This record gives sequence, C-alpha cells and structure tokens, in this order.
Amino acid sequence: MASRLLTSFPAVCSFPRQPQQLNHISNRSKFHRFNVFHATQSHCEAVATKNISISGQEVEIVRRSANYHPSIWDYDYVQSLTSDYLDNESYKERARKLMEEVRKLLDNVVDPLEKLELVDNLQRLGLSYKFEDEIKKILKDISADFSSVKDNLYGTAVGFRLLRQHGYNVNQVVFSGFLDEVGNFKASLSKDWKGMLNLYEASYLLMEGERILENARAFVAKHLTECLNQNNNEYILTLVEHAMEFPLHWRLPRMEARWFIDVYKKKQDKIPMFLELAILEFNLTQAVHQDDLKYAARWWKDLGLVEGLSFARDRVVENFLWSVGMMSRPQFGKARRVQTKVNALITSIDDVYDIYGTLDELELFTKAVERWDINAIQSLPNYMKICFHALYNSINEMAFDTLKEQDVDVIPLLKKLWTNLCKAYLLEARWYHSGYTPTLKEYIENAWISISGSVLLAHSYLITDPITKEGLQGIEEYDPNIDEVKRGDTPKSIQCHMHESGASEEEAREHIRKLIDETWRKMNKDRITKSPFSESFIEIAQNLARVAQFIYQYGDGHGIEDGVTKDRVLSLFIHPIPLPK
Repeated sequence: MASRLLTSFPAVCSFPRQPQQLNHISNRSKFHRFNVFHATQSHCEAVATKNISISGQEVEIVRRSANYHPSIWDYDYVQSLTSDYLDNESYKERARKLMEEVRKLLDNVVDPLEKLELVDNLQRLGLSYKFEDEIKKILKDISADFSSVKDNLYGTAVGFRLLRQHGYNVNQVVFSGFLDEVGNFKASLSKDWKGMLNLYEASYLLMEGERILENARAFVAKHLTECLNQNNNEYILTLVEHAMEFPLHWRLPRMEARWFIDVYKKKQDKIPMFLELAILEFNLTQAVHQDDLKYAARWWKDLGLVEGLSFARDRVVENFLWSVGMMSRPQFGKARRVQTKVNALITSIDDVYDIYGTLDELELFTKAVERWDINAIQSLPNYMKICFHALYNSINEMAFDTLKEQDVDVIPLLKKLWTNLCKAYLLEARWYHSGYTPTLKEYIENAWISISGSVLLAHSYLITDPITKEGLQGIEEYDPNIDEVKRGDTPKSIQCHMHESGASEEEAREHIRKLIDETWRKMNKDRITKSPFSESFIEIAQNLARVAQFIYQYGDGHGIEDGVTKDRVLSLFIHPIPLPK
C-alpha cells in the first residue's frame, strides 16, 4: 500500500486545476517542485558573488537567485498567537457531553440510509476520528447487507463511497439497478440531484476497468452542469460547484471540514449538536496546531538557516501547513513537529540544488550526505557546511528518539533515503546545466524520488506507527514500475511531454490529467489490499497526495505565500470559528 502511494505521488503532486501558462510558473519547487527545466530557469537572476574554490583560491562565481520574498509571517507574530481553547476545560467538557449525545444518536438510529448520512456528515465535519468504533460498526453492518440501501441512488452512492474509503471491496455492480437495458444510466436519474451528486463523488473511488463508474462520471458531470444552470437553491448550488471544482476524495480533510462547517450551517435539516461539536473540535484542534506551529517557528529560528542560506525559501509556516495536511489529528503533535522539520530541511536543500550551488559543489554535497560523516564537510563551502550540519544533527536527533522509544536503529534507512533524494536532485541539476530536456519516462524515473515522497512518508511512519520488519521493508523496498504506470507531476512533466511528443500545451495537460486519474485508481485498489501499515498511516500516505494538490491547486502555494495560501493559513491556524449563539 505505502509502496504504491510512494511511487504514485509524482502523479498527484503539484497539479493545478486551473491551467497556467508555462512562462508564468513560479521558480523551482519539487516537493515543492513546480517548474519545467528551462522555462522557469529564466526566472532566476544571475548574481556575482565571491566564494572560496575547492583549491582554496578566491574566485568569482556567478550564482543565481530566485528572488524569493521573505516570509510574510513575522516570528514575533507567530509566537504571540493565543487561543481561548487551549487547555480550556469548559470547552472540552462541553465537547465530551456532545460526543455522548452523538453516540446515543448513532446507536438509536435504525434506518441504514440515515446512518450512512450521519457518518458522511461526521466525516465532512472533521469529527469521524472521534467516533471510529461506532462508524466501523455501522459500515460493517451495511457491508453485510448492502441491499438495505441499494434501491436508492443516494444511499447506494454514499454507501459505496464510504465503504471503499474504509477499505471494503464493495463491487461496482451495486449500481447495475440504475442502468437501462443497454447499460447506460437511466435518464430519469438526472432529476435526483442528491443522488447524482453523490454518484459523481462515488465515481472517484473507482478502480481500473470499472466501466460502470467511468460511465457514471461522464453521465453525472453533464447533468450536474445543467443543475448549475437551472437550480436556484443556494445550498444545492454550493455543493455542486464544490464537487465539480474538485472531487471530495481528492480534497484535504482538514480544509474540507473548515469549508463544510460553514456550508452545514445553511442546511435546513442540520443537526445542531453536530454543528456545535464540529466547531468546538475544530477550535480545540486549532489551539493544538498553534502550539505546534510556535514550536516549529522557534526551532527554525534557532537552526539559523534563514541567515545561513539567504537565497533559500523561508517558509516554516507553509512547511507546517504540509504537516497538518498529512496529519491533523490532535494526538499527532509530535509527528507534526518532526514532519515540519523534515519539510523545512527539504525546502532548503532543494534550493541549494536548484538555485545556488554550482555543479561541482553539488557533487561534493551529495557525497557528504552519502558518507553521513560530519568530517566529510571540510571540502564544502561555508553555506553548504551550515546546511549539512542542520541536516545531520536534525536527522540524527530524530533517529535517536526512535532508538530510545522503539529500540530500532533507523539511521541506515534514513541515510539511504536522504542520499537518494540528493542524488535525484543532482541528476536534475546536471540536466539543467547541460541544457538537456529529459523524456517523460526519464523524468518520471527520477521524479518519483525527487518529489521526496519516500523521505516524507518514512519519517511519518517512524513517528506514527509501531515499527515492524514488514513496515520497514514496505518503506525501503518499493519499485516505481515506470513501464506499467507512466506518471508525472506538472507542469514540469507537461514540458517534457511537449518536448518529446510535439503535443500542444493543452494536449500535454490532458495527458497528465489522465495519468493522475489512473494513479488514483491504483491507489483506490491498494486501499482495499492487505497492508502491513496501520489505518492512520495509510490515511497519512493518502493525505500526502492530497496536500500536494491542495498546495498547488491555484499555483505555487509554497513559494508564493501571500495569495490563497495566506487565506488558508489564517482560516486553519489563526481564526477560530464563532460558536452558534
């Protein structure tokens, strides 16, 4: 499961829903990679600097600069963040009482369709992790007797989607009752907007070869577009527009909860205790996130890379956003803090390879990481010494904590993964410096490492799961299987495909869209396959794909932080949701 998700990650990262002109794409970001080799290099300006060469002679080296603006998040401002919900027992007690009321409701409801709707609302409101046992029981019962909802398109679609999300291998034939004699969806279904909307969302849980669901998506997309033109119900229009922009299965759960809470307020038959509990839990979790963010900002300031690597992106808040996207639950505080450190180190090293370092220097830095020896840095220029020290000390500290807590030495694994990442960065640097544009296959064979999914998920696994031999194997020994699944992140993959095939930009974009959809189908298949990993880690792995799309949905949300990313940071970490009066 994780192997597939690791190798699938290049396809689902960095794909903007709104087409962009290639010459408007922000400069290099890999995990953060959002570029094409030559189109975006023109955004870097040549800057002449004095440096000490390897032979000890002072020479002038022309380096590039991406002109990244300083962080918009002032350190003192971040440290000043406070929340009325942090350690507030009255709010916590109220949340506990509401949870008991919700549990009673879930126990007392008899109708299977009503139970499914309750589960769906709990998930979208960000509350499902509070009721895992109850939800598992409901879905187990539905799975055992799916006939209880299959005569209703809405119930069938919601049940299918929820069961597949939770690892049940429910067959697409549950939709066969809604087909006409030639196998098309019945035209009369187009009047059932609720059923159609949920059939559309369910179609994104399809696996390879499931033609019923493929036909469902095309059928529903057409009629939902008509719904937008003909319906004046604000609640309906909001849900349909949201779904047509981006499917629920691909959306980031934490951000979806923030959005859906506002939408749920307008629902005529809403359950008030659901709404109040969702707001309380969002704000209580936000207070925990604020505390984690303040810790991350202190660590980042003490590390000193902002001053030592002035050319690199100072994006600790955005790196924290990636971490929350992967693991937002309050109990993952330590994991979020570790993950933010990893994200920040990747961002800095990425910029060393992509922007500032000469090819000779990058060769030396890669060898130093491969040796994993502090004495190996003597031949490096000072800025690289600073960078290596930060990486070496931070990763060793994380590994030491793992050794203490789980009695497993993970340095060999982490050394290998970080070395592979640097080698992948180095290959891209060689391509650039030689003026070579790789084929799409060549690019993908390197990109499945250079987008850093393996490094990110390895650290997530070590901090969130009990370490097992099978788990370590799953993290370490994966095969990109490029010939079977040709995948690519965009827009760099777009440029490669255009250069290789002669396709137009829009044709290349459509090609990559299909690759992304194919990859999700494979991930859906792996979701129902036996895995050595916990449910929570599988969710983290899927969320890594989602957060990448989330960050780059409207452009380079990592490098350019004062647009949509700023609004999202404010809504997720800064501003609590007012409680209903």
